[in-house]
Amino acid sequence: MRLAHIPWPQIESVRSGVCVIPLGSIEQHGLHLPLWTDTAIVSEIAARLEQRMPKQVVLAPTQPVGFSPHHARFGCMSIDLAAYMALVRSLCRSVARMGFSSIVLLNGHGGNEAPCRAAMCELKVELPDLRVIFASYWSLTAAAFQRIRSSGAGGMGHACEMETSIMLALHPGHVRLSDAGDDGPVVRAREGQRIPDMLQGTPYYIVRNFDEISSNGTIGCPSEASAEKGRQFLDAAVDACRALVSAFVAGELEFPRAPAEK
Repeated sequence: MRLAHIPWPQIESVRSGVCVIPLGSIEQHGLHLPLWTDTAIVSEIAARLEQRMPKQVVLAPTQPVGFSPHHARFGCMSIDLAAYMALVRSLCRSVARMGFSSIVLLNGHGGNEAPCRAAMCELKVELPDLRVIFASYWSLTAAAFQRIRSSGAGGMGHACEMETSIMLALHPGHVRLSDAGDDGPVVRAREGQRIPDMLQGTPYYIVRNFDEISSNGTIGCPSEASAEKGRQFLDAAVDACRALVSAFVAGELEFPRAPAEK
């Protein structure tokens, strides 16, 4: 069910479902992909999820602009950190006021992770019974993505093998593959240095602007991209999102409540 497509009296009949709010961004994606890449990908994953789970999922409109100041050197639209946290809280609060008790923030941009998690901490204080889950689709799908990819460590980061492949599958007319160039730590790392990759965690956290680690805005290996891989990446992402929502509906993701003190 698409939330934006129903008249208000119908809200009562769907509020028992899980409200999925896709979160995207408008930011540079190398020399070969359009600025709306993150929004396009997460919107498609969410749409396919709703098609496969029409009774369980109530799909909200994608929020197209995210928190992206680290892309400013190359080009982006970005909401300030505090404002983006307030946006996320406001969206969840308004969905709760419509009667929904379960929300999935389905994320399509890495920069949204920190503000969303912080906003959820504040929401827990304000609305302790509201069930909110945040998930970036590539983290949900890491194991399957590892099986699909061709690039080694560092080949998947931004405007990379995975994102370029998905855009080739969805919007080939918006991909300028001849302009693509591998870049980032996978190209510049010293011998023996650990290479960061979007499917692997890091032992420490550093804030860096994209122009400090990439000359063209790419992190990874778009040279390994193909439309066939893009279809596989998409299918795997939808499967992982479906498994998450199914577990959410079944109550398998809930932390047990401590017994009340007597």
